[in-house]
Amino acid sequence: MEGVRQMFDGVIFDMDGLMVDTEPVWGECWEPALAHFGYSVPPGIADAVRGSAGDTATRILHEMVSPELDTKAFWAYFSSLADKVFSQGVEKKPGLDELLAYLGERGVPCAVASSSSKEGIGRNLRFIGAIDRFQAIVPTSEVSRAKPAPDIFLEAARRLGTTPSRTMVLEDSFNGVRAGAAGGFFTVMVPDLAQPNDEIRGIASRVCTSLLEVRDLLAKGEIG
Repeated sequence: MEGVRQMFDGVIFDMDGLMVDTEPVWGECWEPALAHFGYSVPPGIADAVRGSAGDTATRILHEMVSPELDTKAFWAYFSSLADKVFSQGVEKKPGLDELLAYLGERGVPCAVASSSSKEGIGRNLRFIGAIDRFQAIVPTSEVSRAKPAPDIFLEAARRLGTTPSRTMVLEDSFNGVRAGAAGGFFTVMVPDLAQPNDEIRGIASRVCTSLLEVRDLLAKGEIG
């Protein structure tokens, strides 16, 4: 397929775990952050929260840690721990440059839709030299509901001027795939820390091993 625009009018990228290798850092913050508030780490908390934010993440914390946890104070402390590491820079994921170059050459507009803060998204994209590749940046704080609700992807598509059925969403998290599928997007999972289970394979449009594979499948006309 010579022109991706024949199939996709836009592409929406998640950030953490998809474009930049930040998930291990977030994972390492759980123990010291919860210990700071007097709690231990419940099994599966990182997987349950990954890709979500806002009310969804608050509900999970209250259910898995304690209904007494001050989630606003917790997230502020949790983020401060991670920010100390991220301020030193982040590693980009394999194939990101190649995929962005391929889409850019064909005039396909791209957006970022991430559970991270707008400041954090901008910082990471500037560090890896990719911020100019995106026509829209949508943090969870700018929509009503966090992933797995589709709001953030629907808003990103609105800003790109595309419809969900003609827009590809790239995600690494279960909640992100759920959000993309719920919004009617062509949703591609590129696994990072969690491999897809039967549920995710059933709702994802495609599972790829890397962003480079996404580029290659687009070039061959084998995705969509």
